[in-house]
Amino acid sequence: MTSLLSKSAPAALALALSPVAALAVPAGGYGDLVEQVAPAVVFIEVTNTVQPARALPDDMPENLRKRFEQQMPDARPQGGLGSGFLISDEGQIVTNHHVVAGASAVKVKLADGRSFDAEVIGSDPATDIALLSIKSDVDLPFVSFGTSEEMRAGDEVVAVGNPFGLSSTVTSGIISAKSRDINAGPYDEFIQTDAAINRGNSGGPLFNNEGEVIGVNTAILSPGGGSVGIGFAIPSDVVRDVVADLSDDGIVTRGWLGVSIRPMSDEVANVLGLEGAKGAVVEAVSKDSPAAAAGLERGDIILNFDGNDIAALGDLTRAVAAKDPDEKASITVLRRGKELKLDVAIGTLAPQKA
Repeated sequence: MTSLLSKSAPAALALALSPVAALAVPAGGYGDLVEQVAPAVVFIEVTNTVQPARALPDDMPENLRKRFEQQMPDARPQGGLGSGFLISDEGQIVTNHHVVAGASAVKVKLADGRSFDAEVIGSDPATDIALLSIKSDVDLPFVSFGTSEEMRAGDEVVAVGNPFGLSSTVTSGIISAKSRDINAGPYDEFIQTDAAINRGNSGGPLFNNEGEVIGVNTAILSPGGGSVGIGFAIPSDVVRDVVADLSDDGIVTRGWLGVSIRPMSDEVANVLGLEGAKGAVVEAVSKDSPAAAAGLERGDIILNFDGNDIAALGDLTRAVAAKDPDEKASITVLRRGKELKLDVAIGTLAPQKA
């Protein structure tokens, strides 16, 4: 997890380490909760091979070639650290994409000291979620996902991870805000928390008081590189869907509309007589796209997509991505002062490269 800004299941996963029914936080603290969930939080160590910046030209004079070769570093391994958590007794682990991106080897260490070589099942750069797998002869401890939508600003949360390599570190706080857009990607909808998270917490779980994972700690806002009480977690409702998709074939399939969009300005909203700037203004329509086939035009203002009101650009991006390819959807647009309804057959978004 770096600073300013940095990157810090299926139904069968519904069982947890042991039944944790409405575990209220006692006056003495979070000890009981941590005892139940900490065994499922893992330490992740990554090895990457760093290549020289670029190859030398073939026609370079020999004396210059030797001089530059002496100054250029050889390919060498570098390490990285992060956190993750087990979501099945068979060894599935959730972490951040940026923790394992470009890894030549991934090792996972459990809280009880056992170490495993891990396989990257799949990774989604768009949401910064990765799914790993380890093999064990015995069942492994694991935790379950809660529902992030039910969480409110002010609710208590607990983070467990490995900041700066300090394994099984527990911090607590509250949810400071929800649906934060920090310009980290097209599907930003972060939970903001003041629970201390630092470098190495990336990929670790954010728990509610019932011991359920309601977020994956991913980024911090920090001018100096350490925690200043502003951290961000990917909501569990997003993570659950991405993990389910990755577990199928290692990639995430998303819907595609085929438009470039920009936000509505206050000036345009006033001219059109709208109550505040809302909707997504179509700047361009891709050739041979679902949007073109549906009749969308440059200058259209998308107000609603398949029943979802579009107040901001992210609303449209997430709504389209959530649709399955070839699925039908209805779009309400404002065109030259009149509302129109269009039908569209959603396409398939090309997977984002890791």
